[in-house]
Amino acid sequence: MTSENSTRPRDLEGRAAIVTGASRGIGKAVAAELLARGADVLITARKPEPLEAAASELSDLGHGGKVVAFAGNAADAEARSGAVDRAVAEFGSLDILVNNTGINPVFGSLMEADLDAVRKIFDVNVVAALGYVQQAHRAWMGEHGGAVVNLASVAGIRSTGVIAAYGASKAALIRLTEELAWQLGPKIRVNAVAPGIVKTQFAAALVAAGEDKASAGYPMKRLGTPEDVAGLVGFLVSDAAAWITGETVRVDGGLLATGSM
Repeated sequence: MTSENSTRPRDLEGRAAIVTGASRGIGKAVAAELLARGADVLITARKPEPLEAAASELSDLGHGGKVVAFAGNAADAEARSGAVDRAVAEFGSLDILVNNTGINPVFGSLMEADLDAVRKIFDVNVVAALGYVQQAHRAWMGEHGGAVVNLASVAGIRSTGVIAAYGASKAALIRLTEELAWQLGPKIRVNAVAPGIVKTQFAAALVAAGEDKASAGYPMKRLGTPEDVAGLVGFLVSDAAAWITGETVRVDGGLLATGSM
């Protein structure tokens, strides 16, 4: 992660954001992108120590935006309320919400899946995202407007067989995005991004056989980086995307264009 980007616009100055699941990976890169564009950012995740370390690193980038860390489980209503209230209190507004938190503890056949684990996947990946939108709407966006981006997945668009429960939750998140865009417009725009495999700790199990093998089916012949996703999120929450809502934008190196997963 670097602070050097002379071409990045400062188009989010005066705006405040929450990014969930932001102690590492895509969430941390999104926070860096928003800061570089001039926003103040509250980052949240479950574990306090990695979150504080991420906040310190983001502050050290020297982009000028304020960084606040708030530890809490996205699936916990009190934690969601606390994060939103803290953001409004610290920054005076809440203009951007990025629902990045996601879990995937279940692999393989759905016929053998632990239903409690499946419920947890949907609770964190879908219900918690809706809960954050509800809270942000009550606290600020309902009156003042804003932009929401949900982190979906290509697994929510096409079946994988391997991460089926996760994929079903991301398909639900994509539909949720469309419903919210319809219900919350014109003040609030709601979009989603659907990454392919991105080189993060979260995706480690999917590249266990080697990065070259995992990326062989991608037209771009490489896996994604957190920054690939972050740049798209930064665009979608900016005024450059002012007439885009209800969309799920793929950032997958062309994978779905091949007709396979």
